[in-house]
Amino acid sequence: MNGALFRNPVAIGIAVLLAVILLASTFAIVPETKQAVILRFEQPVGSPINAYKPNEIFGKTGAGLIARVPFIDRIVWVDKRVLDVDYDNQQVLSSDQLPLEVDAYARFRIIDPLRMVVTARSEDGVTRALQPLLGTSIRNELGNQPFATLLTPERDQVMDNIQARLQRLASQYGVQIVDVRIKHADLPTGSPLDSALNQMATSRKQQALTIRAEGSKQAQIIRAEAEAQASNIYATAFNKDPEFYDFYRAMQSYRRTFGADGSNPTGSTSIIMSPNNAYLKEFQGRK
Repeated sequence: MNGALFRNPVAIGIAVLLAVILLASTFAIVPETKQAVILRFEQPVGSPINAYKPNEIFGKTGAGLIARVPFIDRIVWVDKRVLDVDYDNQQVLSSDQLPLEVDAYARFRIIDPLRMVVTARSEDGVTRALQPLLGTSIRNELGNQPFATLLTPERDQVMDNIQARLQRLASQYGVQIVDVRIKHADLPTGSPLDSALNQMATSRKQQALTIRAEGSKQAQIIRAEAEAQASNIYATAFNKDPEFYDFYRAMQSYRRTFGADGSNPTGSTSIIMSPNNAYLKEFQGRK
């Protein structure tokens, strides 16, 4: 009877099929890019397999062949790679009450697969849970910032603040927020945009006037200090040698009057004076 059973190709095929099903239900291969959580009657069993570890070396992780109780245990696969969650074209109010159309995204990694499975059940569940949290973080941060901040280098600090806010909310799902980026935050076309542009132009003009006024003030101070220093130098020179100082000043005056310093482009100057004129005393020589 048994020999006839083993000679029956249909029976052999069924036996092989049952064996394959049993093996497939018992063993599984965890790839390098996945984490595995085993559930028994929807409750976690043991520690996650191939769980994420910082700075781990590819090829030396917990990936490989695992076993489970067939038909009872279920494997939940969790990606170890960086995942995305989007915040598409939502309206947010800035601190100066301007409506902004914001398009942003966050990148995250699941670092505690057991907590993720318990709280969100799956990767899709984490993404659905993070979307409103990302929106809340963006609204809370941009609500404390004027629109002009997003046009300056301080924009990076704003995104860092959003990331920190989101991390505090997302930790409950066993995820690490890797990055947050605002792709664009624009004013809607029409009156809000025109009003904001006019306000920004007025602000820049006021800043330019302030800078020019400050520059003019500094120039006057420098000029006054230079003139005071020059007067002090002249006074010191006069006190040391009054006769030489008179001679030097007279030579400067002659040089300019007769065009020797190039102030007279024609190169000719005619002056008629009496030989006894006091202006020409330096030409009379010293007695």
